[in-house]
Amino acid sequence: MTPDFRPLSAPSAQHFDLSALPAPARYKLLTATVVPRPIAWVSSLDAAGTVNLAPYSFFGLMGSDPPVVAFAPGDRPDGTPKDTALNIGAGGEFTLNLVSAAQAQAMNATATDFPHGVSEAQNVGLALEPGVKVRVPRVQGSPAALECREVQTLTIGRTRIILGEVLGLFIRADAVQDAERHHIDTAALDLIARMGGRGTYTHTRDTFEIGRVSYAEWLAAQTAEQAKEET
Repeated sequence: MTPDFRPLSAPSAQHFDLSALPAPARYKLLTATVVPRPIAWVSSLDAAGTVNLAPYSFFGLMGSDPPVVAFAPGDRPDGTPKDTALNIGAGGEFTLNLVSAAQAQAMNATATDFPHGVSEAQNVGLALEPGVKVRVPRVQGSPAALECREVQTLTIGRTRIILGEVLGLFIRADAVQDAERHHIDTAALDLIARMGGRGTYTHTRDTFEIGRVSYAEWLAAQTAEQAKEET
């Protein structure tokens, strides 16, 4: 089937000057439009060896050679860094646990503002598994967990971005279709993602596919459309 590249009529758009808006307004606008956002359920260790576990949705994969992830842990209301940033800054290691639909409530519970030095995983009742490439444990039952080492932390205004190299990857065994060929059944992971601001999530099973179009196919489609218009 020949792809249809005819232009669509564009609806009108409203412009927002983000440079003139306060931070809460920028947050509301951006989180409502940049969706879905995967959830980085980050485990880290403090100086005493206590496991901190907290979710962040300003998160993404930035490359694969080397594999790099980025996420942005904000500050507490008083302006001090959250425990995740403090722990990674001190130890350099962390694990990004991805979140399944079955873990949504537990993940949300770990977003509670527990005092410094209190383990969210222990208080919520989450079991942990030891890491392989890092000292930081992962969440037992997490569909996938990325073992990371901090490469660099960028601070732009009040935005802190932690870049980490992915050293190891756990994937739930029943989602691995062919380990030798590295084929994964992504839908089987049943991951969730953030939509909008507080409290809104989405599933990732509702997918569709579009084939990649080569330049030759694009030219052929244009030629066929032009010939149709001339007849």
